[in-house]
Amino acid sequence: MDDADFDRRIEATLESLEWLLDEVDVDYENSAGILTVEFENDTSMIFSRQSGNNQLWLAARSGGYHFRWDEQAGDWRCTRSEELLKPLTNREMLAQGQIELNWS
Repeated sequence: MDDADFDRRIEATLESLEWLLDEVDVDYENSAGILTVEFENDTSMIFSRQSGNNQLWLAARSGGYHFRWDEQAGDWRCTRSEELLKPLTNREMLAQGQIELNWS
């Protein structure tokens, strides 16, 4: 994946997530490729672009996750667990912030 394709995919992913976050009761901020979601329990999840290695990283209370784009799945896939970003994010939002997100 070249840099332009990576940037396009990251922007589309974060924009899609922001649309969903607007529908639920949670605060977030997107600045310079870092999307920070703040929960009422004073915890946060941080989604960040890692341009040098074409990855999307997620920091959550349960740990850190690194994702690479999976063209066949049309989603980001965790480099360790092989789980896709969207279902993992849904699960983590519920576990960490009691936010029911239906990102599909």
